[in-house]
Amino acid sequence: SPSQGPMMLNMTEKGKAGKIRLPKEIFRSLSSQTERVVVTVLNIQQLGMFEELNQTGQVLDNTVVGITVGEMSISGLQDPVQLTFAHRQLAHGITPQCVFWDPTKGMAGGWSSSGCVTQTEDKGTVCSCDHLTFFTLLLNPALDKSTAQALMAVATAGCGVAMAFSIFTIAFCIFLRRRFRSKETLCTNLGLHMNLVGSLLLLNLAFLLNSGLSGGTQPATCKVLGGLTHYYLLCCFTWMALEGCHLYLLFIKVLGSYIHHYLVKLCLMGWGFPILVVGVAGVIGSYGEYCIQTTDHQVTVHLCWITSKYLLVHYITNCRYFGLIFLFNTVVFVLVTQKSCCPQGTGRGQGKRKTWKVAPGAMGLFCLLGATWALAFLTHSTSSVFMLFLFTILNSLQRIFIFIWLVTLYYPKMMDKTTTVS
Repeated sequence: SPSQGPMMLNMTEKGKAGKIRLPKEIFRSLSSQTERVVVTVLNIQQLGMFEELNQTGQVLDNTVVGITVGEMSISGLQDPVQLTFAHRQLAHGITPQCVFWDPTKGMAGGWSSSGCVTQTEDKGTVCSCDHLTFFTLLLNPALDKSTAQALMAVATAGCGVAMAFSIFTIAFCIFLRRRFRSKETLCTNLGLHMNLVGSLLLLNLAFLLNSGLSGGTQPATCKVLGGLTHYYLLCCFTWMALEGCHLYLLFIKVLGSYIHHYLVKLCLMGWGFPILVVGVAGVIGSYGEYCIQTTDHQVTVHLCWITSKYLLVHYITNCRYFGLIFLFNTVVFVLVTQKSCCPQGTGRGQGKRKTWKVAPGAMGLFCLLGATWALAFLTHSTSSVFMLFLFTILNSLQRIFIFIWLVTLYYPKMMDKTTTVS
């Protein structure tokens, strides 16, 4: 009741007991003098409940606390409910977040922090929320402010360098296509490379516009910018897949038949298929403002991207799509490298010498097929600061690798007029 507290405290393990404070505002609105206050403590690991799809944070001690007063649905409290979650000092790079279970979020429900304020103390975290429901403390991996700013600076500088080398690469490919216009296979190869590098160039441009304009853009503009960024990313992945398919046809299957308008059909696939994916994602409202928070709950980056509510779209259209592409390209790369290093009829000594000649070209080819993007799978937890910086730097250097690879591969043939370009 409002004037009388519990007669006996139910203590758990020493030092790990949490606290709940209910404001008087709740009881003043009740019609009867006495109501039942029910506090439910659940171990979600044993029950298999409250599992959010693709959840990045970890629930503290796998514990969820539910609070009900009477049979009313209580929300919009001026004086918030306070829950104190007791815990030891958290590891570096982990930030606690007070959340509640929102059954309307996503496809099957998820954790939401709306209406809750997180306050970290020495021996625990205090959650102040304006409603009653099921609460928990989510331990999210996060970056500190200085690291996040440094990472954004590296990404921005890397985009500038990548755009410059993308322009150099496209110009070099155009020059080679004019020089060897009679060599149809060579022109097709260069056309593929130009489209891949062009999609990377547009992706870098979209990222720079995104990080520079999204903080103060209108919701409609942000949705368009988020959709464009997603489209160019999918174009990059698709063109990497087409590079692998083309490599398979040239070295493994070795087609004897002529494919009419081959490069045109590849362009329709490379630039057309992502339009369908982005169109479906746009219809369901996946794009909008996406914020990146630091450990002190400050928003360091505003991006126009797939919103947190539709993270499933990101995992399906980006992570799983690229995973399948990279798996296929890796198999093709291994087969092509094996065939190049160990051709039939080559002696053991000649095979070793040929391996050393093929190795530099193979490394450039692996970058062309998306090896640097595979590091994204190791940066799922942002507590891995080293992997985040490595992914950002190497992904920016991908354009430099491709440019050097093309120059090393084609420049000697261009200078030697008597060489037959294979």
